[in-house]
Amino acid sequence: MFELTGKRVFVAGHRGMVGSALCRRLASENCEVLTATREELDLRDQQAVETWFEANRPHVVFLAAAKVGGILANDSYPADFLYDNLALETHVIHASWKHGAEKLLFLGSSCIYPKHAEQPIREDSLLTGPLEPTNEWYAIAKIAGLKLCQAYRRQHGADFISAMPTNLYGPGDNYDLETSHVLPALLRKAHEAKKRGENEIAIWGSGTPLREFLHVDDLADALVFLMQNYSEEAPVNVGSGEEVTIEKLARLALETVGVEGTVRTDPSKPDGTPRKLLDTSRLAELGWRAKTPLREGMADAYADFASRAGQ
Repeated sequence: MFELTGKRVFVAGHRGMVGSALCRRLASENCEVLTATREELDLRDQQAVETWFEANRPHVVFLAAAKVGGILANDSYPADFLYDNLALETHVIHASWKHGAEKLLFLGSSCIYPKHAEQPIREDSLLTGPLEPTNEWYAIAKIAGLKLCQAYRRQHGADFISAMPTNLYGPGDNYDLETSHVLPALLRKAHEAKKRGENEIAIWGSGTPLREFLHVDDLADALVFLMQNYSEEAPVNVGSGEEVTIEKLARLALETVGVEGTVRTDPSKPDGTPRKLLDTSRLAELGWRAKTPLREGMADAYADFASRAGQ
């Protein structure tokens, strides 16, 4: 077991949903959590990253920083998604090795897997088929980060590991309808429909694609668990094992917000990947499983959104 007690632990991306959840989780680990705001440290700036690592010398690095977004954002800003993510992960991984970090965990994404991968998706499905076109820029960057960790293990013996989470949600999520993922977008749509006295929300596509969702606090717990208990080259999937159609998710968003309404589909818009369920047997064999049911987790996420919206 890798001990975190007494270690300096850098959470890259601590203001994001995953990073802030990691900081909450690490508060009980008796370690020193290091953070840096974007104003203090631009991870896309190689010299700035080198200078910061030399000054702070973290023992442990959780690389949770990333430029993220949904289908619309990925389609609108492909260069930003590819460049920003390639730059920040390259700089942090290299500096972690160069300045003697004992261990690093790189946070990937389930979108790294082929669009038509066999379900549930195993870790060895990586690079066995074409990616989903609507988020391939982000996926390619994440694949590069995963492979970079593997390369530093092979060439330098660095204890760098990777975790691939499913779709995430929870406190600190992004609710901007231009850039958010589907679950927070649906919660906001339902919230605004309630404010306007309406009883219908619209969703992209047919509503039939199946998705798996994981509460961010469950992910943070899994990442700390992997940091302490896993040290191999292969990535590890992190998911809930619970699937739901997008249409049912939209109905659940209405229920969560307290709206008795209907869901209108728009088949002229893209569905994205038809089904995406991760095979989490590797993580289960290590001894970890998700704890938060979707209905309970969505209520928690909506309470966070409502408090930030002043409702």
